[in-house]
Amino acid sequence: MKSIDELRTLVEQEIYDLKYPHTPADLYLPIEYILSLGGKRMRPILLLLAYQLFDDDINKAIKPSMSIEFFHNFTLLHDDIMDKAPLRRGKATVHTKWNNNIAILSGDAMLVKSYQYLSDLPSKHLSKCLDIFNKMALKVCEGQQFDMDFEIQAEVNMESYLKMVEYKTAVLLGAALQIGAIIGGANEKQAKSLYDFGRNIGIAFQLKDDLLDVFGDKKSFGKQIGGDIISGKKTCLYLKALSLSEGKEKMDLVNLYTSFELNTTEKVERVKSIYGSMNLKEHIDSLIDNYYSKAMKSLKKINGNVSQLELFASLLKKRES
Repeated sequence: MKSIDELRTLVEQEIYDLKYPHTPADLYLPIEYILSLGGKRMRPILLLLAYQLFDDDINKAIKPSMSIEFFHNFTLLHDDIMDKAPLRRGKATVHTKWNNNIAILSGDAMLVKSYQYLSDLPSKHLSKCLDIFNKMALKVCEGQQFDMDFEIQAEVNMESYLKMVEYKTAVLLGAALQIGAIIGGANEKQAKSLYDFGRNIGIAFQLKDDLLDVFGDKKSFGKQIGGDIISGKKTCLYLKALSLSEGKEKMDLVNLYTSFELNTTEKVERVKSIYGSMNLKEHIDSLIDNYYSKAMKSLKKINGNVSQLELFASLLKKRES
């Protein structure tokens, strides 16, 4: 059984070895660029981790893992346009480096490539995996729409937020594991247990991201601390703070959080002070632990050596970046 680092090396090598057509350059160069920016590669790694629980010939799963990675990066290209994000992994986003139209079209091409990789599956697995992939892809789109809707909605509750996180982020991790398990030879029950593991780990991952944005170390996190506060993004911390406050205290928090006139440093410090007084870090850590426990419960249903998946989940839970 290969380790997480060994699988990451396989994924990186596959990406490095990719050959792109020379023309039209403005279609393919952005694809090469976004894939060269690195990242955790956790989605293709999860597919490979699930696959090797049931089959030792890991090479059979490399192409399907690329389908997942291409799909993920397709969503990043389009999300960055919608979010008007200038940076991705510390580098200029594709729509900033080129333009919106090029980013849209290159993203579309990545989606096509994703399906091409998936279509290489043996016929006995193709229909099932395509169905899982399509349902996942539509949920990701729904999750992104929920996220955009939240920007203009006056009130969002925690239940709605968690559903958005599940759709936008978590279902892709679940589908990667489920597809990997199926092509490795898992039965339906085993594959579903791995999907549930990935879905719960995915939700915990995003909640941790929200937490690090406020309470993380800038050097470790790699991004500006308080970015969500500055932009007024409705995160799990903000929604929890609203649920714990009432009357004037609640109105003051809303006015502070939605203000774009304050000095950004002052705004971040004042909101962090409120979060600290409410012990929000402990509240969200408890929520993360809950989803982590659910994930571990699903993993216990799998017969076999799941140590690498346990390690993966532990690393996500403890991460500082």
